[in-house]
Amino acid sequence: MLKKRIIPCLDIKDGTTVKGVNFEDLKNAGDPVELAKKYEREGADEIVFLDITATIENRKTFAELVKEIAKELSIPFTVGGGISTVEDVRKLLEAGADKISINSSAVKNPQLVSELAKEFGSQCIVVAIDTKRIGASDFVHIKGGKEATVLTTIDWAREAEKLGAGEILLTSMDGDGTKNGFDLRITKLVSENIGIPVIASGGAGKIEDFVKVFSETQATGALAASVFHFNEMTIQGLKQQLKLKKIQVR
Repeated sequence: MLKKRIIPCLDIKDGTTVKGVNFEDLKNAGDPVELAKKYEREGADEIVFLDITATIENRKTFAELVKEIAKELSIPFTVGGGISTVEDVRKLLEAGADKISINSSAVKNPQLVSELAKEFGSQCIVVAIDTKRIGASDFVHIKGGKEATVLTTIDWAREAEKLGAGEILLTSMDGDGTKNGFDLRITKLVSENIGIPVIASGGAGKIEDFVKVFSETQATGALAASVFHFNEMTIQGLKQQLKLKKIQVR
């Protein structure tokens, strides 16, 4: 059984870490390089860096900032935002990223997932899915959550796996930044219906939320931002509590 991973997320806008609620009202959360170093010291298993306005503003992720962060890290480092070509990925991997995360570009051009998996290996291709419940179904959203698609979340997760993705980063837009807990329903649905690892994201507020997502779904990773950025919990303390609850963490 895969040991569970705790993954802090750095949402980057204009070179600064930010955090909002439901993808809106972004607040400054600190220097990304310093935060990445701190999280590695505290025992993070991986770090995710998302340049959240890259797609909306139609520009590329800050390769220089990636290089700066990568230099300070020895744990796996995933980078996403505005990635749409093999060349974009090559630049980021050369800058020190271990994995790349694609979202809008994968939805618009599903073959990109296959191309990247073929070129760099599935292990470094993460398909990020921003999901929101509309009526009785869950739909994929793109462009930083600004645009709904007709793709249902479960269908797209299955398709991404077939195309060669090595992992799914599943963010509940309804839960994002609310601290009301991970969306266990959609996380359970996706993680039980595909064969690649799923990282749950959106809604972490307390230690119990991590306990639930790991014991009630098959997610192998849990991603959080504000609870770590604003010192509401430490990664070290969280892992100790998970171990007490008999949840196998790295």
